[in-house]
Amino acid sequence: MIYTSKIQKAIKFSIKTHEVYQKQKRKGKDIPYIVHPLTTGIILASVKASEDVIIAGILHDTIEDSIPEKKVTKKMLIERFGKKVADLVESVTEKNKELPWEERKKEVLMHIKNFSHDLLLIKSADIISNATELIEDFEKNGDETFSRFNAPKEKTILNYLKLIRTIIECWADNPLAKDLIFIAKQLQMIGNAFFMSSYPEIVIEYKNYNKNKELECPLCGWHGKTHPNIESDLVIDVTCPICDKILLVANFSFCY
Repeated sequence: MIYTSKIQKAIKFSIKTHEVYQKQKRKGKDIPYIVHPLTTGIILASVKASEDVIIAGILHDTIEDSIPEKKVTKKMLIERFGKKVADLVESVTEKNKELPWEERKKEVLMHIKNFSHDLLLIKSADIISNATELIEDFEKNGDETFSRFNAPKEKTILNYLKLIRTIIECWADNPLAKDLIFIAKQLQMIGNAFFMSSYPEIVIEYKNYNKNKELECPLCGWHGKTHPNIESDLVIDVTCPICDKILLVANFSFCY
């Protein structure tokens, strides 16, 4: 892990912004918010990200979440950490927070499509940190976990799945891609009961299965050709390579 005086300075700055000046907590919990940006920085360090990218991960919420009396600005970050770090933090800062939740999330998805690899890496670490905490909380508290969010369970999960799919489409060689896919599959399982009824798989006769036909995932939005998850003389089971949603079942019994 890279640990430099500049990274130490960023850690102290983030602690002041989130903890010292406002005692910010994780949404609906009594856990200090600072855990999240520090975890984001650790994830970035684990894949040998550059010093500036690790620092931007540690600082990624400082502009967005700073209180008015101690407002963090891009200029302030330039003076302390340099223009590259400031540009990265500004780019991952969510804009237009006054917009309704769905509009904000759509805007973020569109914005991500223009991200550099450095920005995609920071966003990946951010998602892994947040989603891992959500999954752990769900294992302890079940559906009550989602009561602290601004959107219902299914929409929250779908947003994560779309974010992950978009990042992977933008950068397939992302060193955090496997971690993102692992997260996506866990989230899909959490919402599985709802998704099975609202987004049922395509069921066809075995003889009509075409391995060259492109499929689309109704959850994360992935589309393309993929190999069957299960293939035998009796059944073909095709799943989304991102979130593991069953997309198509071709059953031999339908031929009778």
